[in-house]
Amino acid sequence: MHNFRDLDVWTKAMKLCKTFYRVSADFPKDELFGLTSQARRSLYSIPSNIAEGAGRDTSNQFSHFLNIALGSSFEFETQLLIAYDLGFLKDNDFNLIYSEIKYIQNMLAKLKQKINTQTF
Repeated sequence: MHNFRDLDVWTKAMKLCKTFYRVSADFPKDELFGLTSQARRSLYSIPSNIAEGAGRDTSNQFSHFLNIALGSSFEFETQLLIAYDLGFLKDNDFNLIYSEIKYIQNMLAKLKQKINTQTF
């Protein structure tokens, strides 16, 4: 088992959740149960799956949950692009969130590679 709170990628994902929750509060109210909800769910799935995987017994199990977190990150990226294309996000908010999700994706891929090649 690993302590998920010690993982930088978990910390960054948690921070991004808070940022997106604040920004998405300004989305149209008729999107509350549509795009807003779906984007939030895919985003908080990232740190949730990192934490769940870290609590598993083997590196293979941890790697599996990192795969799920990575998939959720791409799902969120798509929803972020849709929200931006629909004009729900200001340029500066979009640029900040987009750069953060790309960074988190990179961190997840590197962590997955690391646990697949060695024990830490």
